[in-house]
Amino acid sequence: MPARTNTRTHRPATAVADARLPWWAVVLPALAFAALLLLIVEPGQAHAAAGDPAIGRLFGHILGLMPA
Repeated sequence: MPARTNTRTHRPATAVADARLPWWAVVLPALAFAALLLLIVEPGQAHAAAGDPAIGRLFGHILGLMPA
């Protein structure tokens, strides 16, 4: 008597990978970056070098976004 073989039915593979991050996986690194940036550049010392005013404006915008 021949043995029966089990045939498995597989779902077709989807082309799109479903990767979702929890909210804290995005927020915590952003907060850590902001905290380290504030430790490096204090608000009173956020002056750019004379040759590169774009960096000073960038720090000014970033510090303006931070709550006081």
